[in-house]
Amino acid sequence: MRCGQLDRVDSILVGVSYYNFPSPQGIGNVLVGKAKQTVRIRIPSMNLRKEAVRVGGVLSVSVMAVALSSCSAHPESSLSQSNQLGYAVNDRLVTTNAGSTEGASTNAQLLAGRLYPAPYVSGPKGQLIPNLSMASAQVLPGINQKIVYTISPDAVYSDGEAVTCDDYLLAFTAGTYDYVFDSYMPLMKQIDKVECKPRDREITVTLKENFGSRWRQLFPAGVILPAHAIARKMGVTLEDLNTVLQSRDVDALQPIAEVWNRGFSLDQFDPDLQVSSGPYKVDRVGDRGEVYLTRNPHYGGQPAEIESVVVWPKGANLKELKDAGSLEIAEVASSKEIDWLDRNDSTNSFDVQAQSGVLTEELLLANAGVFATRENRQAFASCIDQSSIASESSALSGVEVAPVTARTIRANDPMAGHVKDLTEAHLHSDVEQARRLTGQTIAIGYEGPDARMEAIVANIRRSCEPAGILVVDAHQEGSGIRDLSRSFTTDHGYQFDKIGTIDVVLKAVDPATEFESVATTSNNIAATRQAELSTWDVVPSIPLASQPRVFVVDRRVSNVVLNTDLAGIGWNMDRWFFSKNSK
Repeated sequence: MRCGQLDRVDSILVGVSYYNFPSPQGIGNVLVGKAKQTVRIRIPSMNLRKEAVRVGGVLSVSVMAVALSSCSAHPESSLSQSNQLGYAVNDRLVTTNAGSTEGASTNAQLLAGRLYPAPYVSGPKGQLIPNLSMASAQVLPGINQKIVYTISPDAVYSDGEAVTCDDYLLAFTAGTYDYVFDSYMPLMKQIDKVECKPRDREITVTLKENFGSRWRQLFPAGVILPAHAIARKMGVTLEDLNTVLQSRDVDALQPIAEVWNRGFSLDQFDPDLQVSSGPYKVDRVGDRGEVYLTRNPHYGGQPAEIESVVVWPKGANLKELKDAGSLEIAEVASSKEIDWLDRNDSTNSFDVQAQSGVLTEELLLANAGVFATRENRQAFASCIDQSSIASESSALSGVEVAPVTARTIRANDPMAGHVKDLTEAHLHSDVEQARRLTGQTIAIGYEGPDARMEAIVANIRRSCEPAGILVVDAHQEGSGIRDLSRSFTTDHGYQFDKIGTIDVVLKAVDPATEFESVATTSNNIAATRQAELSTWDVVPSIPLASQPRVFVVDRRVSNVVLNTDLAGIGWNMDRWFFSKNSK
């Protein structure tokens, strides 16, 4: 969108009148019936909006669309800036909302981790570090465990507004109503309710019965977004927003979902909406998709050491950046193909560090369409050869990675040895069992282009072919969770399907946050064994191998600590120290 161009204007009149939105795309007719009745709807788009829906009396407002582009007053900078550090990631930079399907599919935590930090930070060894500059937490045991979060009085957004419980309530509501918000936050389904008075600094989270072991992961980086900024964008008060969030009125939630889902896109960066609670804030987005971060003056924790960081997306010309003196840290796809770096040059200041990461590359399966039944999902899992895939991934990345068959624990977790007898039965392909899918076509998408992902799909195609299953590389038709065929169940027990363009997404996931049904942590042997048995029965996904990670780090940057989780090496970006004039 060009500067000054208006994408859409949505008028909202909430209360005794109606609010009007453009007609939804292909939503069809919703059949209303008794509780637990199944309702099937073919929905090609998740942009759920109503043309005219009455909402219980709250207020009247008029809202301009989120998609008004904001114009940067800054001219594009030259590549080299003496006060900037260049950091290139190996993912697209699409959104700062890590809880949306788009954010989850493109790993928005790489950027959002230092913009919207969590109450607990995932450290380099998987440890969860309390982030007291954001909040403290108290656990109240019981059948329905409760977590009481107390937000730090120093937790303030970059616009000077306080972080409040409304931000947590927003995250919970978005994660719970995934079919409205187009969200992907599996652990939010473990929460029964969130108690929050408007603008309060205390939140009480009540878990569903027998859940709670993973409470530290409930609100990860990039999901606690500024509710006050969304309310301001909509022209309503924070109190009114809180009321709607707690109403569980799907129709009333839809305009909030529109702002939540679209408003944090980087291609339409809105500085009034995308205010930050972390050590950095987004200053602007460049014409090549690079994101300019500057120190957040209102951050309640220790100020960031480096004043400005430029984050470059996947596909950036790393040689050009390096030659211009504008690249200090990068994550790349392979240790074998760093042709822009001469490691034998005596003036070279870069080190290459490669690791088999803590994330697991998995096939996330649709739960609608061809994979609506667990029998079909089990059959597809039977034609996957994890050992062969791990070898292929190792050869292309230059990093030795291991095959993975445990789904609910991290790839390097010592607990893997305690479930090995259960999971290794799935290590090799079983053509006969896979024949249940004979004649079916399975479309696999991923964030591409990516040579290693392409090779993995080709490997799966070869291993499934003897069973009569046609596997196709469909990354151009669909690349993320939003593109999957998915089945949803509403609060009232109605079920509907969204038919997507792909059947499978190939991506790296964190097993600690991926599965809403898993109620245990990895230090409970009996519960972990049961979790592995149950998830191999349901087969929501198919684990393949640990994710290879390759980092290129300028030795002149200090305090860099490798981290292979979702936040990546930038997890402690605010502690990096660097001077372009240092030797």
